[in-house]
Amino acid sequence: MRTVPWAMPPMQCGTRPGDEAKDYTDSGRARDARKRICFKLNNVLALVTARGGSKGIPGKNIKPLQGKPLLAWSVETAKQSASIARVVISTDDPEIAEVGRQWGAEAPFVRPQEFAADASSHIDVLVHAIEWFASNEGYRPEYVLTLQPTSPLRTAADIDAACAIAEANDADAVIGVEETHHHPYLVRKVGADGRLDQFISTDIEYLRRQDIPAAFMINGAIFLNRRESLLRDGTFEPASAYPYVMPPDRSLQIDTPWDWFLVEKVMDTHRGE
Repeated sequence: MRTVPWAMPPMQCGTRPGDEAKDYTDSGRARDARKRICFKLNNVLALVTARGGSKGIPGKNIKPLQGKPLLAWSVETAKQSASIARVVISTDDPEIAEVGRQWGAEAPFVRPQEFAADASSHIDVLVHAIEWFASNEGYRPEYVLTLQPTSPLRTAADIDAACAIAEANDADAVIGVEETHHHPYLVRKVGADGRLDQFISTDIEYLRRQDIPAAFMINGAIFLNRRESLLRDGTFEPASAYPYVMPPDRSLQIDTPWDWFLVEKVMDTHRGE
């Protein structure tokens, strides 16, 4: 992967090169080290968004993955972070809420059904949580960190590094990305005549990966947003967003049974190292 000057790798936040790829449990010592080394935001709410009714993998959010419910990986990682003030589950499902509580998250409200349908906007889910806390507790976090349970391989060091980028740049948003091997210049489309054509036109005659600009894909693992920006802009990716570049293994998302298989294999591999 190419070096990206505006992304802060996890090893700058109190871990050695290689540690972040296999640290799924994190230690109190490592967490304390990041508190000393990293920039630290004062007030970050981690919101684990876990609705019921998954169709691709039934019961996905509480299905056991390597001995823990899927959502537990995100809850525990957030609680291990040096930057998180509170860890909260947003769900419409009482069973998911109870599992979240068992693993250390708060579940102070039930997500309304209007924000739990297949077509519901994720932004509406966050706005509901922000407004609920403001109305019921007078709590207004500076930042909201959206953690989707489908990204169980992110680490506490990833969270702290993203928060450090936000602090250092006074950013409205920091978004987890990975360098994609499916570069837009290399992607093709099939025309009406059945022939291949460029998906994005380029004047480069011979496309060698090392000669084309790096392209990045949002990986779904980290969405760190200033609360005021979410309410004002209504998007995870405002114009002033910064990237946090993650490696492919920690960028895996679980949407299908095949994804689940791959994540288990990655966890098995790191456990054996």
